[in-house]
Amino acid sequence: MNILVTGARGFIGKNLIAELRNRGYKNIFEYDKETDLALLDKYCKEANYVFHLAGVNRPKEQSEFTEGNVGFTSILLDTFKKHNNTCPVMIASSIQAELDNPYGKSKRAGEELLFAHGKETGTEVLVYRFPNVFGKWCRPNYNSAVATFCHNIAHDLPIQVNDPSVVMNLVYIDDVVDELINALEGNENKVNSFCEVPVVYAITLGKIADLIYSFKKSREEQSVPDMSNAFIKKLYSTYLSYLPEDQFGYDLKMNVDQRGSFTEFIKTPDRGQVSVNISKPGITKGNHWHHTKNEKFLVVSGKGVIRFRKIDCDEIIEYFVSGDKMEVVDIPIGYTHNIQNLGNTDMVTIMWANEPFDPEKPDTYFLEV
Repeated sequence: MNILVTGARGFIGKNLIAELRNRGYKNIFEYDKETDLALLDKYCKEANYVFHLAGVNRPKEQSEFTEGNVGFTSILLDTFKKHNNTCPVMIASSIQAELDNPYGKSKRAGEELLFAHGKETGTEVLVYRFPNVFGKWCRPNYNSAVATFCHNIAHDLPIQVNDPSVVMNLVYIDDVVDELINALEGNENKVNSFCEVPVVYAITLGKIADLIYSFKKSREEQSVPDMSNAFIKKLYSTYLSYLPEDQFGYDLKMNVDQRGSFTEFIKTPDRGQVSVNISKPGITKGNHWHHTKNEKFLVVSGKGVIRFRKIDCDEIIEYFVSGDKMEVVDIPIGYTHNIQNLGNTDMVTIMWANEPFDPEKPDTYFLEV
C-alpha cells in the first residue's frame, strides 16, 4: 500500500509516520512544504490512501490561511482527479471550523472542498475536526499551550496564564495516531459526517500549569505522578520529552556511613516507596519490626541472608539471597528482621515499602533478631 502524508514534517505527521513504520507500513510518500512540487503529481498518481495533514495555523498574513488551508487542498484534489485516483482521503481540520474567524473559515472551506470532491468522484472522505493536540515533538511557543508550558517550565522559563479557569479540550498524539491508523484499516470512529478521536480530555489551563510544575518538583521530592490517571500519565510523558538534553539525569541524596548507604529513589502516595540499600561486606542492617509497614527486598548484587524472628518467639528464620538469583522476599509485619552481607563485595538490595517514610510516624521499632 502506498500512503501519502502531507505535512509530513509537522507535529502529527512525524508521529504518524513513525508509528506507521513501527507497524510495518513501508511505502510512505512524505510531502511537506519543502518537497519539490513535481513529486506531488507522482504521489497522487500512485497513492492508495492519503493523510492530508498539511495546513497553516499561525501565518504572518491572514491571506496565508486561505492559501495553505484551501489553496493547497484544491491543488491536491485536482491532482487526484487528473489521475482518476479515487483512493480514500483524510483531512486534518479543527474544531475552530465551527467558528467565524479567518482560521476557522479557511478550515471549513477546506472541508467543503473535500466533501464536494467525494460527491463528485465517489472518493471516500474522512474529516477530523481535532481539538488541541498535545504530545512529543509539538513546537513550543507557537500554537500549543501544553507544548509551551512543558518547554518553558522544563527550561526554567516563565509561562503566562491569562485565565486559569479556561477549559481546554485536548487529545493526545498517540490517541490521534491510533485513530488515524484505525481509519486507514477501515475502522474509523465516524459520527455523522465527521470522524473523531474517541478520547478527549477537558481540563482547565490553570490545572495543566499546576500539573507541569508538579512534574518538575517531583525530581526534588523523589516522587512520580499518579499514573492511574490517563491524562496525567500522558501529560507527564509529554513533559519529559521537553527536558533539556543535558538535564535528563538528576542526583539523589545518598545517606552514607561506615556500613554502606541508603538512598530513596521513588516515593508515591498510594504505591509506597522504592529505595536502594548498599551493605559493606560483613555488615548487618535492620534489627527492627513494624506494625503496619511492610517491605519487599530484592538483592541484585552480592550475597547475603535475611533473618526473621516473630517478636514473641525465639525461632529464627533465614532466607539466603544472591544477585545470581532474582528472588523477592516479603517482610511481614510483626517480625523483627535484618539483612547481612555474607560476601566479599558490596551487596545491593532494592527495597520497596508500602508507604513513604514519615519521620513523624516511622512505624519502626528496634529489636535484635
